[in-house]
Amino acid sequence: MSIIHIPQHPDIDALSAFEGLPRERIAIPASAAAFAAAVDEILTFPYVGFDTESKPTFKAGEVSGGPHLIQFATPHKAYLFQVVAPGCIDAARAVLEAPGVVKFGFGLKSDRSRLRSKLGIELHTYIDLGKTLRYQGKKGQVGLRGAVAGVLNMRVRKSRSVATSNWANTVLSEAQQAYAANDAYAALRVFLGLSAEQQRLLLQLASTPPQPRRAKPRHPLREDASR
Repeated sequence: MSIIHIPQHPDIDALSAFEGLPRERIAIPASAAAFAAAVDEILTFPYVGFDTESKPTFKAGEVSGGPHLIQFATPHKAYLFQVVAPGCIDAARAVLEAPGVVKFGFGLKSDRSRLRSKLGIELHTYIDLGKTLRYQGKKGQVGLRGAVAGVLNMRVRKSRSVATSNWANTVLSEAQQAYAANDAYAALRVFLGLSAEQQRLLLQLASTPPQPRRAKPRHPLREDASR
């Protein structure tokens, strides 16, 4: 896997605030027609930011029913897909499984698993920036906040109260809308803020087809014993 090294900012809180998308650039489709229009818009871009949100669990052994929200961001707009809305799952599948659109996000392992197990959607052509970015001279994954600081020299606010709010609500608060939209938007901005060479390396990784699994060799003694 290609690793892109970025600087680690010593004092993130001292940086200027990351300018997220204003409310008028955040769309929340509520009908099949609105979802279809959103998909048509999103698929005109080669790169989009991506994330999901799920209603949090607080009890031991409790299983999340998410994802409840799927977010996409272009350089100009964010789209919040509420899973319960009619037309959402088909629209989300059209974007997430589109081979010609690279999806960028952070910590996508659980998102990918939930999309597959809960909604039957496979995430294709994506880059988990948390796995492909590293701080210079250090090991371990880089989070969204650190990446925005290291690449864009800006500070992202991550509200824990909003992060752990109820994402299954049919009506999202303005704080939830801004949080969800800018998680996807910031991921895209991080990619676009990398150098042309770094972008090229990541895009090569996204276009690499998955390698087929090798069949395990059969033990000759076991073969003989079974005859």
